[in-house]
Amino acid sequence: MNLPLIPAPATATTHDGTLLVGDDLGVVVRSAELTGIAERFVNDVRIDSGIALTLAPDRPSAAGPHIALVIDSSGVEAIAPASGLRADGKAITGDADERHGLEITEEGVRVWGPTPEAVHRGLTSLRQLIAAHEREGTAALPTARVVDGPRFAWRGLSLDVVRTFHPPAVVRRVIDMCSLHKLNVLHLHLTDDEGWRVEVPSRPALTGTGANGASGDRPGGHYTRAETAALVAYAAERFVTVVPEIDLPGHSSAVIRSCPELAPDDAPSIDLGNGSSLALNSLDPARPETWAFVTDVLDDVIPQFPQSAYVHIGGDEAFGMADDAHAAFVERAAELVRARGKRVVGWQEIARAAVSPDAMVQYWMEVDEVESMGEHLSTIVPPDMLPIVLKNLQKSKDDVANALTQGSPLLISPTTWLYFDRQHADTSSDAAQEEARGRLGLPMSPATSIRTGIEWDPVENTPGVRTDAQIAGVEAAMWCETVTDQDDLEVLLLPRLGGLAEKAWARRTSTDWSEYAARLGRQSAAWRRREWTWFRSTEIDWA
Repeated sequence: MNLPLIPAPATATTHDGTLLVGDDLGVVVRSAELTGIAERFVNDVRIDSGIALTLAPDRPSAAGPHIALVIDSSGVEAIAPASGLRADGKAITGDADERHGLEITEEGVRVWGPTPEAVHRGLTSLRQLIAAHEREGTAALPTARVVDGPRFAWRGLSLDVVRTFHPPAVVRRVIDMCSLHKLNVLHLHLTDDEGWRVEVPSRPALTGTGANGASGDRPGGHYTRAETAALVAYAAERFVTVVPEIDLPGHSSAVIRSCPELAPDDAPSIDLGNGSSLALNSLDPARPETWAFVTDVLDDVIPQFPQSAYVHIGGDEAFGMADDAHAAFVERAAELVRARGKRVVGWQEIARAAVSPDAMVQYWMEVDEVESMGEHLSTIVPPDMLPIVLKNLQKSKDDVANALTQGSPLLISPTTWLYFDRQHADTSSDAAQEEARGRLGLPMSPATSIRTGIEWDPVENTPGVRTDAQIAGVEAAMWCETVTDQDDLEVLLLPRLGGLAEKAWARRTSTDWSEYAARLGRQSAAWRRREWTWFRSTEIDWA
């Protein structure tokens, strides 16, 4: 029997017999540090399934079936430690060891691991099983033993809150989705041409002016320091680290609207062919005002994300910027981040500069895609802009090699498999979704199926990579040019998050589609109860 878990566990054995989980089942905490985790588990199970478990007092030999939560490392050493790096900087085999066990017998459930985070991951599997098996207020769980742990330490989602501003309530829903899929990083893309979304008290114009507007006629907005603190805390309680991205030196139009003194003297202007033009603004690393600005931003933003060991400095698509100027900016920005006790992560273009081995390079532009995109881009990119874009794409062929030569680990985010701003190739059983399918997702990229999301491997499909040890982690990107509201966002995220989780956590280098589809379909029971919107692909038998 395959347990309906996403991602697939490293080891799982099922047995004859069942355990009935209902309102009368108690959750017993064997260590005080697990109390908060137990409380959230009880609340999550109630939302996921309608079953109201109770927290029971710790008793050396609790009478009757119960769920016991224990700090214990027994048996988990059979699972190899995760590869890669954690966004919070913690040790993979120390305070942040996620390897755990889950045993279901007719007498009850035992969830154990060496850390509270490990127990949380085991309880996430139990949540999924309870929701998938719930019928009329009771879940009949198969007796089973699972010993599990992640393949990669960094399992993330990059969320664009610039092109469409997502208020805190929506971001909390996304954090809940990440937690249910055992993802542990939410990378917030906080700045871009369209807007600036994080408070910088020393530069109030960034939110006073730069936060106004988004893509098209959508309203803008920003997160106050109190809202940011609440989101960071909400995520941390669910063992998700929020990593901030300040995207520079390109994508800086919102900066220059807010601080016009930072405008470059000779920014090239592109004729868009519709009577308007686009200035290719990039911050000039030769000007002292640029570094006063960057220093102010880092000093004000970094303290708002205390759990993150990393600051994402962007570094991508600095169109029209000279190579030496781009490299100079990346290198000095990285120095400023390191001087503040943080590590650097940036899009793959930062590998064109001299980056240190402690900098993480986020790979996104695939060589095969670069070769095939030229003809298509000529139909959607203004003629004056096309050679600039193509030149940047051509340079991307050397980025992975440059990163690995410098000893920098890769964060794997290839566009084909992990850019969720693509249209759905599957049809939907929901008429409204089918009607919206052509609108959601960028038309410049081919549509992708749910199946596509699992039929690849981070090592085998990354040119130049030979082992897991060269990879820091795996992260999907959710860009929001075509997203207008919460439902649009969720239709593009679900069920694609399942494929991300499978590739980032599961130890398998290949996944059987029919077996995965069966597991995925059972997940929707919890989604429905949580009132999450998901793309109802006709290729999946939804619960």
